[in-house]
Amino acid sequence: MTSGFAPLRNIVIVGGGSAGWMTAAALSDAVGKSCQITLVESEAIGTVGVGEATIPPIRTFNQRIGIDEATFLKETAGSYKLGIEFVDWSRKGHSYFHPFGQYGAEFDKVPFYHYWMREKLAGNIEGAIDDFSMCWAMAKAGRFAHPEADRRKIQSTFDYAYHFDAGLYAAFLRRMAEARGVKRVEGRVVDVKQRSADGFIESVTLDSGAVISGEFFIDCSGFRGLLIEGALEAGYENWQQWLPCDRAVAVPCAKQAEITPYTRSTAKEAGWQWRIPLQHRTGNGYVHCSEFISEDQATETLMSSLDGEPEADPRTLRFVTGRRRKFWDKNCVAIGLSAGFMEPLESTSLHLIQYGILRLIALLPDSEMSPLLAREYNSQTTVEYERIRDFLILHYKATARDDAELWRYCSAMEIPETLQYKIDHFRNYGLLVSDERELFANPSWIAVYLGQDITPRRAPAITAMRDGVPVLERMRMVADAMDQAVEQMPSHAEFLAKHCPSPLAV
Repeated sequence: MTSGFAPLRNIVIVGGGSAGWMTAAALSDAVGKSCQITLVESEAIGTVGVGEATIPPIRTFNQRIGIDEATFLKETAGSYKLGIEFVDWSRKGHSYFHPFGQYGAEFDKVPFYHYWMREKLAGNIEGAIDDFSMCWAMAKAGRFAHPEADRRKIQSTFDYAYHFDAGLYAAFLRRMAEARGVKRVEGRVVDVKQRSADGFIESVTLDSGAVISGEFFIDCSGFRGLLIEGALEAGYENWQQWLPCDRAVAVPCAKQAEITPYTRSTAKEAGWQWRIPLQHRTGNGYVHCSEFISEDQATETLMSSLDGEPEADPRTLRFVTGRRRKFWDKNCVAIGLSAGFMEPLESTSLHLIQYGILRLIALLPDSEMSPLLAREYNSQTTVEYERIRDFLILHYKATARDDAELWRYCSAMEIPETLQYKIDHFRNYGLLVSDERELFANPSWIAVYLGQDITPRRAPAITAMRDGVPVLERMRMVADAMDQAVEQMPSHAEFLAKHCPSPLAV
């Protein structure tokens, strides 16, 4: 190398689970045999694994590291996910769907949604915008097929993600990573040694007495943040004033006959309950705020609302929503829960891991360990966390519920100016303010705005200038095409049984 700086030869990952093994699998694929990757984990430290829901970018990650979809779903007892049904969020007895895909199909220069809003405000159409979501049409019918590549077909207007067993996913990735040369070391970290000159991490000591040295360290130790916080004291930014839930009780239960191709989030008195259907069981949890409900009450609420027999004892998790002030500090990057926590309301947990890894690969340092790389990594990651934060806050802020303290607090709370700006544009002009770096694209914001009763005062002005377009006729054509397409699809259960049956399913 002309610069005189050598590439990294020794990277240490502290912690396993989804974060650790996703990192190990992706890094080993990226650097090949040129760098020794060592992962340290302890089987005595448990992981959270009651069913993981994801968003479509997980498909890109899996494809990038060479994972075949059918094999992956078989190995993880996975199912398909077309979106999230939100129940009782705006008001009790009301539900809406957040789809993975667009609304309707474009037939003019003006976006479909803009025309829909014009006709809705004029009283020319009834029902919700959900009626024009291909994802919702499939989800409520319990059907699934892969999207069509032909953009002229209505079957090209949707996307999908997965539900799967997070523990099985980590084990699957471990086999892949070890086959690529990743070395796993069993043990619990009891000490971290730093260089006296600059505080860089030199090694970690395990409870066995073994010392694991490295040039670069990746902290996947979960909430504890053994390296990024325990050693480097990177700091933490607390967002509980906007996202007050700080506990979750979780339990798996027996699966139902119907494996729904979507996640369900049901608002409760002091938080919300998730339901994630897998091929062999259903994952359930109640995310709640300890200020408004006790752990015993939360557990009782969850256990009384399961739709199958529990298959384990419920477990309580404690967390503080927020992020590290530095995700990359010195020669250490935090990935996963050690980097921050965003409640799984929109299934972003694995996404933040995924893009933390891909961002690290793009900015991977050499022996110079340039602080400019860390600065760029921290800048990009901070923006990503803050945008996801704002989208989550919208769910809590946009509620008409006043039946419980949590919802009264959330509806009255001050919100970040970045979010208020977006709401103001939508409420006044029906316009969506975003940029190309947003994780959640326009259909996602539309789903939550309208689903939680933020209705624009008027449709975008351009819609009043195109009177010659047969909008209602085209909308009926779109609706008919959706019905016909769904009718021809197999059921979700049939699709799974044919293409990716799990040996764990009975």
